[in-house]
Amino acid sequence: MERGTCITLLALLLSSFSSSANHEPTLRAVVSQLYQVLLLSWAALPELPLGELWRQFRAWVAVPLLRVAVFVCLVMSMMVLVEKVSMGLITLYAKVFRRRPERIYKCDPLTEDEEMGSLAYPMVLVQIPMYNEKEVYQLSIGAACNMVWPSDRIIIQVLDDSTDPLIKELVKKECEMWSERGKNVRYERRQNRNGYKAGALKVGMRYSYVESCEFIAMFDADFQPAPDFLLRTVPFLVHNPKIALVQSRWKFGTAIHEAGGWQDRTTVEDMDLAVRAGLAGWKFVYLGDVKVNSELPSTFKAYRYQQHRWSCGPANLFRKMFLKVLMAEGVAMSMKFYVIYNFFVARRIVSHFVTFSFYCVVIPLSVFFPEVIIPKWGLMYAPTAITLINAVATPSSVHLVIFWVLFENVMSLHRCKAVLIGLLETGRVNEWIVTEKLGDMLKTKSNTRASRRFRFKIKERFNLLEIMVGIYLLVCACYDYVYRDDLYCIFIFPQSVAFMIMGFGYIGTIIPGDK
Repeated sequence: MERGTCITLLALLLSSFSSSANHEPTLRAVVSQLYQVLLLSWAALPELPLGELWRQFRAWVAVPLLRVAVFVCLVMSMMVLVEKVSMGLITLYAKVFRRRPERIYKCDPLTEDEEMGSLAYPMVLVQIPMYNEKEVYQLSIGAACNMVWPSDRIIIQVLDDSTDPLIKELVKKECEMWSERGKNVRYERRQNRNGYKAGALKVGMRYSYVESCEFIAMFDADFQPAPDFLLRTVPFLVHNPKIALVQSRWKFGTAIHEAGGWQDRTTVEDMDLAVRAGLAGWKFVYLGDVKVNSELPSTFKAYRYQQHRWSCGPANLFRKMFLKVLMAEGVAMSMKFYVIYNFFVARRIVSHFVTFSFYCVVIPLSVFFPEVIIPKWGLMYAPTAITLINAVATPSSVHLVIFWVLFENVMSLHRCKAVLIGLLETGRVNEWIVTEKLGDMLKTKSNTRASRRFRFKIKERFNLLEIMVGIYLLVCACYDYVYRDDLYCIFIFPQSVAFMIMGFGYIGTIIPGDK
């Protein structure tokens, strides 16, 4: 189609649009002006072949836009690098000078008093929210009931939102079984699922028996705390009244109320509460050597849903809390800067954008535009430094760093999309799909085969977005190998393979086994 025909058709469309009575006058005026400009452009510009039009478009539009994209990505890379380096230095300082929680805070073990007996132990409420957790309900309830603590000083509250009648009955019977064994287990249900997990926790706090509890522990349904979990964590809370949280799953009751209680406005209720409690002046302690067993998502699809929730939720929380953090009274500017820049912007927003846009879009696209120069420090040094800092933080997995980089780039596609949804508060912003769990189902060969036959569906195996990005990267890698000598293909080709593997379901997909 010739240039004149294209512009004429576009001008006619704009003309009909501007004459429509269904649009606002200001919008009609703008479109009308654009229509006039197009007609003048058509009359003024000489006839040009398509090749020349492409060269002009490339010079005046494509290259400048790509240069702007490179600049923005380099700025984002530096933001992430600064955040990683700052946190790395803090971690190094803590390790070199042995700034362990046990050396900073008093944490003497609790013992029964001769006069008070078990009353020397604080009353603890353990909350376990559940939703159709058929595979793990026995594991989580059993682990909570087996924790070493005076039986008259602990309440295990099972908050069951299950919709399956069979699962509801199974969970209820499990609670009754432990009650018969002398454990104080409360099985609680509500009439709706408003607020999802946060809503269940909020309702759970309203029961009268909760008022007698000094400390509250919350475990997800797939968490299995060790028997000595309470003995190792509660002393920090007892001896240090300003500590509100231990190992991210423990909450000090007063802090919950002063921070405004559980909020169901986002899908990251624990982060919401932690930020509000931190701004209120409470301190948190992380005990790295106290571990709680939990279950990873069983499939790539389940992992994507989980990561969507964990990426969309913080972005949406930032949208809701930005002004509140900025205007918070009695909070130091350094604390506000840390929460806004380190905690939210760099770590949970910019890092996802730069990973996908720079390494999976801009750099591969630049192979078609030799005029666009990407500096080596942004192309190699910054990402290498970020990767090394992450690798040092987990030395036991350093041999997997290359696979980790490729996998994180694949996941950045979904995390970036989730962050946009959270910031714009559209679409799936409050979507809550419970992460599917397998529990002990796959420990035997027969169960493995049964599970595989049950779970496999063709549409669940193929992921169209990953396949499309993989094809795009493959084209870029081939073009770079044939026509360029910058060796970008060394990075782009493995990345295209990673997208293809995930797209065609060769990892993270349970397929039918032999009968």
